[in-house]
Amino acid sequence: MAAEPSIHVPPTVAKQYPLKELLGKSIALMKPVTWFPPSIAFICGTVASGTTTFGFIDISRIALGSLLAGPILCGLSQVINEYCDREVDAINEPNRPIPSGAVTFRQVFITIAVLSVISVGLSFVFGLPVVYLTLVGIFLAIAYSAEPLRAKRLGWIGNGLVSVSYEGLPWIAGMMSFYVPGQTNAVGSIVLAAIYSFGAHGIMTINDFKSIEGDRLMGIKSIPAQMGADWAAMSAVITINAALFCATLYMLGTGNIIAAGIMFVLMLGQIPTQRKFLHMSDPRARAIFYNASGVMIFVWSMIASAIGIRS
Repeated sequence: MAAEPSIHVPPTVAKQYPLKELLGKSIALMKPVTWFPPSIAFICGTVASGTTTFGFIDISRIALGSLLAGPILCGLSQVINEYCDREVDAINEPNRPIPSGAVTFRQVFITIAVLSVISVGLSFVFGLPVVYLTLVGIFLAIAYSAEPLRAKRLGWIGNGLVSVSYEGLPWIAGMMSFYVPGQTNAVGSIVLAAIYSFGAHGIMTINDFKSIEGDRLMGIKSIPAQMGADWAAMSAVITINAALFCATLYMLGTGNIIAAGIMFVLMLGQIPTQRKFLHMSDPRARAIFYNASGVMIFVWSMIASAIGIRS
């Protein structure tokens, strides 16, 4: 078997930077643009619990949970992925912080350690179920990016781990943070969390369009690298639509007609964008745009369904 190609990553040299600049570099590693979906999923879980009163204490807990799900846990997973992907990024995006040499390995490890401690410590505020979910999330982040598991190399499985971490775990954590036996619709939350996790699999596929060449060179079997851009785009759209349709049917089946109607309109609203995405000669040219629009449709559908099962 041929050896996996080795890509040169510029050595990082310890330098003295002001604290503000060091913090900025760590935040860049954490990719703030990715924090939104898990934060919203946590909020949806709290709303779906049906027991939030939205007083000062509840709002404070929701804000703290959103911080845990988004900037801290999602940020932690991004830093781990940045480090483990440094050789792939040297091909696809050489200007990223690690392959460009802008961030030292020491800062990467310190950032990971600090975020890990904060995430576990903060999770105790919400009770043991959320502590366990936090530990599961950290494990999935490591399993996705790091050796020896590195599930990212197995496109379908790897995307599944990320999807569950981005949508399912935060939603359930939000629900468990306000869980009251006999009052919380736990079954409804779990069903919706599972459906939206499935749909997020398609969004993760589109996110991999930017790294097709590097993934193929490094033996990472992302879905676009395996199927090609055209078929991967079709797979992503089908997955997203199937999830939104199933969520709509579930809401309709549970008697939440208004929420189901809103979700159905949202689903129809993205069809023009999807047609343009699928009929381009190279779907990669609009992958970022469609990924953003797909996320927003997901967010509004999640909010509508969370409010629906609460009522």
